[in-house]
This record gives sequence, structure tokens and C-alpha cells, in this order.
Amino acid sequence: MSVASTISEVLRAGARALEGHSGSPSLDAQLLLGKVLGSNRAALAAHPERPVAAAEAAAFRALLEERRAGVPVAYLTGVREFWTLAVAVSPAVLVPRPETEVLVEAALERLPADVPRAVLDLGTGSGVIALAIASERPRSRITATDVSAGALAVARANAASLGIDRIRWLRGSWFDAVPGERFDWIVSNPPYVAAADPALVALSAEPREALTPGNSGLEAIERIVADAPRHLNAAGGLAIEHGADQGDAVAALFAARGFEAVRGVSDHAGRPRVTLGTISDVQRG
Repeated sequence: MSVASTISEVLRAGARALEGHSGSPSLDAQLLLGKVLGSNRAALAAHPERPVAAAEAAAFRALLEERRAGVPVAYLTGVREFWTLAVAVSPAVLVPRPETEVLVEAALERLPADVPRAVLDLGTGSGVIALAIASERPRSRITATDVSAGALAVARANAASLGIDRIRWLRGSWFDAVPGERFDWIVSNPPYVAAADPALVALSAEPREALTPGNSGLEAIERIVADAPRHLNAAGGLAIEHGADQGDAVAALFAARGFEAVRGVSDHAGRPRVTLGTISDVQRG
């Protein structure tokens, strides 16, 4: 990228440098330059003539090279927008995706605002699902678990920065963190990418254990669905995010385990993204 002197020139050069390395080169360039300058996108647009110092341009070029190497923008800026929240992310957690907001929407539709409910978020990562639900349903009692100590550290820090103190954060693999406990709703965005899926190459900067559970991609979902009824109150429900091509398989798992009113929810691109169902009777483990 050639040396440029103003915000507009630097952004144009940055977008050109990211072509072929990003699906949104202009947006990425804006976010990265905003990180360097301590400005948001609106401020950059309002002052395109503002000079960019040599040290600032050098720092921007360094971020561009990392982005060209496949590092997610959110890791480079340290921040990701999700739901109505701005959360911190790091290589210890997945970068939250817009598709996961579909899971939050599905849960909120089934959690009354004026009635306390016990909610479990399995594999919380950066905590965005638990935090989004807590921000919208302050009367709900939320527990969030993850096997990764690093992920829980990020989630706890996000909760503290957002002033949300009503979430219980527990370390453990899936239901191991909550032995004998029951909830009204269980939500999860587990790893679901098959181990041989070529998409993993493009996601190599993110924690592999949070992306793929094994050969089929369904291993984590199978375990969650199998164990969930023993951790649900009567009339409780389970909602799981999954791959766009896994809807039928996940629905079959729900039905085989006795879930009722099983249905799928599509993301905003019309792809199957979430499966949910309810259980009538309390099952003893």
C-alpha cells in the first residue's frame, strides 16, 4: 500500500489492499483505521481530509497485513458488536456471528419479560448469548458454562464492562458444570463444523475446539440433546444453533429424545440455523 496523507486516501488504499482477502474490504479498512485513530466510522466519514501521521499510517499497514493473513477484524480491534452490545473478543473465543442473534431472538420469544425463568447457556464463549438474554430479561436467572478458562475470563470481563452482574459463570464441559440442576430453557451455540470441512481453513485464527467437535460435526449437538431432558423442568425447552445443512439431522435428534413441538428457525438469509423443542415431563437422570 502506498503512503497516503489523509483519512480518505488511507481508507481507499486500505480497501484495495484487502481485496481478495476480505468479503468487506472497505468496512474492514474503516474499522482498522478507527482502531488506530481512536475514532468510530462516523468520525472518519465526517473528517475525510484529516491528516494521518506517518506513525498512524504504519500502524494501519501492520493491521492490514494481519487481516490479509486471515486474522479476524474483531481480534485486531478487540471489539465486536452483537445484539445491542459491544463486547470484547480475543483469540480465546469465537468471533460472534450475526447468525447467533437468531438463537437469541428464539429464546427471547419464549422467555416472558415479567416471569422469572432459569436459563442455561452451554458453551458460552465470549458470553454474548447469556449477556444478550440478561440485558433483555432482567428477571431471568442465567447460568453460563464453558470448558475453557480463557473463554470464561473474556465472558466475565464483558459482563463487568457492561454492568451485568446477574449471570453465574461456571467452568465445565457441557452439563458437567451443573450436575443435578434443572432449567426452564437451555440454549447453546456449540461447535458444529465437520472436521474435514474446508471452511475451517479460513477460520484457522479462531479456536478450533470451538468450531469443530469431530468428524461429523454433530458430536456436541448429539451429547447436548441426549442429556438436556434430565436438566429441564417440565415444559422446559432447548434451542441449539447449527449448520445450515444440519437442520433435518438435528430435528431428528430432538424427536428421538422425546422433544415435542420441534421446529426450525431460519437466519436472515433464509438458511436453517436454529432448532428448538420442548419437553413435557421431567426425566430422571
